[in-house]
Amino acid sequence: MSKLGNLGARLYRGEVGYDFIGKRKIWYGISILITITAIVGLAVRSLNMGIEFSGGAVFTTPKTSVSTSQAQEYAESAAGGHQAMVQQLGDGALRIQISDLDTKQAVPVQEELAKQLKVPAKDVNTQLVGPSWGEQIANKAWLGLGIFMVLVVLYLAIAFEWRMALAALIALIHDLTITVGVYALVGFEVTPGTVIGLLTILGYSLYDTVVVFDSLKESSKDITKQSRFTYAEIANRSINGTLVRSINTTVVALLPVAGLLFVGGGVLGAGMLNDISLALFVGLAAGAYSSIFIATPLVADFKSSEPEMKALAKRVKAKRAAAAAKAASQESEDVPGTEEAEDAEDGAEAGTAVVGQRRQPAARPRGRGRTSGKRR
Repeated sequence: MSKLGNLGARLYRGEVGYDFIGKRKIWYGISILITITAIVGLAVRSLNMGIEFSGGAVFTTPKTSVSTSQAQEYAESAAGGHQAMVQQLGDGALRIQISDLDTKQAVPVQEELAKQLKVPAKDVNTQLVGPSWGEQIANKAWLGLGIFMVLVVLYLAIAFEWRMALAALIALIHDLTITVGVYALVGFEVTPGTVIGLLTILGYSLYDTVVVFDSLKESSKDITKQSRFTYAEIANRSINGTLVRSINTTVVALLPVAGLLFVGGGVLGAGMLNDISLALFVGLAAGAYSSIFIATPLVADFKSSEPEMKALAKRVKAKRAAAAAKAASQESEDVPGTEEAEDAEDGAEAGTAVVGQRRQPAARPRGRGRTSGKRR
């Protein structure tokens, strides 16, 4: 068995472990700090909405030697100050996106771009997206996200309990906030591919959370009938029991996504891959973190506040205190020299009785005894 597999087996059996629940305030503080950073980034820089949501035009040029920065200057000059975004495709072509551009403005911009880039105007492909269509796409995206959240809460409330459903919902919102904040800070464009990526990471985060919850549900069955462990301790054992599995699943999922993000998006310059892979990469990492450090500790907090769990914690504490007192008394009885010290004290009180008992009687001379016997 490998070292990682051996560690996973020891974690599952409870032989080793890390106190995730006991240090939950640290994880809460880290999550709050990251969430505040994401919200500040979103408020300061806002999201870079694609033309699918805001409306505009997309011009795809043939292969050219013009750099992306220079092409961006040409596009903004041709569009009369409208913001432009330029991406270089894998074959050397350029994808120029200009927001808030209507049909009447698109044709002059196309001709001016062809002139500046020194390519035929007929070779510049133009796609127009109206603002009303983009608004419909945005509304459908929000509707789909809301339906997903409602179904998640209902499923978890039925399959487990409402406390787990609430903890999972908080973890999902945590993952969404971090991913959206990273998008705002990085400045990547928000496209329908981004929405697909967000829905994908929500499903993955939910899967990882349900795995831990299922282990916790089995471990906490008939928990009030015993007095060895509290609910928080059983929750911590559940996290440790599924820890290696969560790490393996996350690493295996992140490797191909990292390939899409850094190779496909960075090297090949594929715009759609950037949109999907960034959401997947950030969301997968945040989902694995939240399922271990946020969702389960929240469930432990919610359950520990119940009267039954408080009574169980008192019984466990009292039992452990009695066991510790018994062990301490046994240790004091088994300390070397204790019996001798007690005998010495008794001897001091009764004169020299103890000393007299330990002295050997004096031996009589053998010769005198025999001679006197013969004479008689």
